Amino acid sequence: MRVKVKDVMTTEVASVNGSTPFKDIAEVLIAHGVSAVPVVDGEGHVLGVVSEADLLHKEEFRERYYREGYQPPLRARLRHRLSSKSGNGRDKAHGDTAAELMTAPAVTIQPHASIVTAMRIMEEHGVKRLVVVDGEEILQGIVSRTDLLKVFVRSDGDIADEVREDILERSLWALPNEAAVTVTCGIVTLTGRMQRRGDAQLAARLTRRVNGVVDVVDKLEWNVDDSPAWKGR
Repeated sequence: MRVKVKDVMTTEVASVNGSTPFKDIAEVLIAHGVSAVPVVDGEGHVLGVVSEADLLHKEEFRERYYREGYQPPLRARLRHRLSSKSGNGRDKAHGDTAAELMTAPAVTIQPHASIVTAMRIMEEHGVKRLVVVDGEEILQGIVSRTDLLKVFVRSDGDIADEVREDILERSLWALPNEAAVTVTCGIVTLTGRMQRRGDAQLAARLTRRVNGVVDVVDKLEWNVDDSPAWKGR
């Protein structure tokens, strides 16, 4: 029930090497419609990332591509201004290759990490995509915010079937007349009565982990309260 990065990432990734010249990097970004590309060595190890914000430090990038009607997104322009104020931009303005222009180390994640972990890393670092690498830091793909949102694009019927079959019937052995599931716009409503309070609570917790579930409305009741009694001194 937990989607991994490998399940949603893009595996066909444009990349450059450390010696790739400035002009070629710009062409790769525009040709592939991306805002950043990984920089790799000859064996595919990720060395860093070069982005539109990195290229914006060079006047020739602005002069050439702005004149052709291309304008980087606001986020890239704001990063360019902030890094210029800190002094980092002045160094990159003189860079001519990916190795000189890139931001290193790259913010990475491994394929078997959960999408929740990916979301947390993106938020912590203020990025909208992560470079996916294996245990040896070799490029495996790219995962973006758009990729992570794919898990929520499921029909209500699919979600209801998974909750009913995998959680209630298979995991908790609930009978069909004990609990019912309805799903509207990804919001799951659990109704009915189960034998034990612990099973009812577990059903709600497991349902929240199902891919595509936006929220859970727990209306389950129970016959036996099996929660441990508190013993005060």
